[in-house]
Amino acid sequence: QVQLVESGGGLVQAGGSLRLSCAASGSGFSIHAMGWYRQAPGKERELVARIFSAGDTNYAESVKGRFTISRDNVKNTVYLQMNSLKPEDTAVYYCNVQVAHAPSFPYWGQGTQVTVSS
Repeated sequence: QVQLVESGGGLVQAGGSLRLSCAASGSGFSIHAMGWYRQAPGKERELVARIFSAGDTNYAESVKGRFTISRDNVKNTVYLQMNSLKPEDTAVYYCNVQVAHAPSFPYWGQGTQVTVSS
């Protein structure tokens, strides 16, 4: 079993920055990938960014050049640095962790609200 604890959401003005963190804990697992998804009101949940165990990353087109995902493998923690935030980035952001022995059954964080005011 893997537990996820997210932090770092909040309210920020357009053009500002926020940093999200997600720490994974438990025993007997190795991580395949860690990432962030978001869901805005009335919209489907979408991938924002993901980082794999080897370090390769992928990003949604809408956040490329503004968001950076990184990972501390010792702490099993993933970070999402969000710069130049826009009102359309407003959503609940969810941490997502895929473990190596069952990548098709990811773990989800509880979600953290990010609100960007214009």
